[in-house]
Amino acid sequence: MTGPKAFLTDDFLLQTETARRLYHDFARPMPIIDYHCHLPPDQIAADKRFENLTQIWLYGDHYKWRAMRTNGVPEPFITGDVSDYGKFEKWAETVPYTMRNPLYHWTHMELKNPFGVEEILNARTARTIYDTCTEQLQSQFTTRALLRHFDVRVVCTTDDPTDSLDYHRAISESGFGIKVLPTFRPDKAMAAENPAAFRAYVQKLGETVNVEIRTLAEFLDALKTRHDYFAEMGCRLSDHGLETIYAEPYLDREIRVTFNNLMHHWPGDIDLLSPNDVAKFKSFMLQQFAEWDWEKGWTQQFHLGALRNNNRRMLRQLGPDTGWDSIGDFRHASATARFLGDLDDRDKLAKTILYNLNPADNEVMATMIGNFNDGSVRGKVQFGSGWWFLDQKDGMEKQMNALSNMGLLSAFVGMLTDSRSFLSYSRHEYFRRILCNLFGNDVENGELPNDVEWIGQIVQDVCYNNAERYFGF
Repeated sequence: MTGPKAFLTDDFLLQTETARRLYHDFARPMPIIDYHCHLPPDQIAADKRFENLTQIWLYGDHYKWRAMRTNGVPEPFITGDVSDYGKFEKWAETVPYTMRNPLYHWTHMELKNPFGVEEILNARTARTIYDTCTEQLQSQFTTRALLRHFDVRVVCTTDDPTDSLDYHRAISESGFGIKVLPTFRPDKAMAAENPAAFRAYVQKLGETVNVEIRTLAEFLDALKTRHDYFAEMGCRLSDHGLETIYAEPYLDREIRVTFNNLMHHWPGDIDLLSPNDVAKFKSFMLQQFAEWDWEKGWTQQFHLGALRNNNRRMLRQLGPDTGWDSIGDFRHASATARFLGDLDDRDKLAKTILYNLNPADNEVMATMIGNFNDGSVRGKVQFGSGWWFLDQKDGMEKQMNALSNMGLLSAFVGMLTDSRSFLSYSRHEYFRRILCNLFGNDVENGELPNDVEWIGQIVQDVCYNNAERYFGF
């Protein structure tokens, strides 16, 4: 009998000799295209140097925040005014209790690469690890240095239509060799369920384009102006974070009435907008954005299924995106089929990536993409990688197995970070190890031929080449 294996060796997650060869010889050397993330472009433009490990690791990371809260850490040590080291110390105390949560893997992978730290993080090692990583952040690992370290070739940030994109311009003009491109994320332009917020957004949009917006036509013209500007700045993708696709039938005059009601809706006017009005307005706006994306040859992304801001008390206290979201149990098939089908019927279906947050929808999405892959583009409609609650080993394996069983894993555009942290590129390594292990197990089980060169090419395509060809960066 052999004893237990060491943790986080060079062969981490690679269970067979074939998997190890696929990873080390084929996957590991590939660069990274991070086609969807939430990295702050201002920090890249300024080549920000973080003062300490807490600032780059714990600020804004609601994955860690949820784990700390679950472990009984009081909120001041998470989002409050406790010192940076005080917050890190509480995280270090929490880490040993995250075993079998992906945070345990990610934490130690990020310490090992880029910092070279192979100690297990806990209360006893916290001070040494904090000081070691902080020294490297202060001396060598600025934001740009980290992107170079991980061999990132393209970064696509997530940006509202009203964003100036001044930081993207500054990065481009600075001669930085890595492309940092915007992504058009117009969710606020569809948020008819909150008339007050919608009116405020319309006003902000008008100020951005220097036009007073009073009509639906002026609203669309302003958004189209920004869509065009994003294209001028190198944008190649849009993104939508939705509970589900909206595909209700509507009449143009109905949408004009709804827009007018939105612009004149005040508290107490409860009869002006029905849920059906809101759904029709969202359906109309999605069609507009989809057609503009098709005209420009962009790729449209749909992140579906999050039930957001469930804790109203903490939403009031901390605001959105602070760790109070969960998987929703929405129905996706009919509306998604109608939406994609309407666009396809008019030959205006752009390249599309569908991401689901509920693993129960894996097979729905894996089969949905096949309905609209028409041979015009390899993998034109994609089943996106496991994201948010599913960007972990089990979630990635289930997504790739569903795609393999019902589509072509070989045409997949692969992994992304979907992260606000410059240390999250370990998720690409994590994904690549899991991908290679799936193939390696199949080869050694006799389920695939032992053609490592060919499978290695497929692995490299999924890791990098498919995305490079698909997006046309």
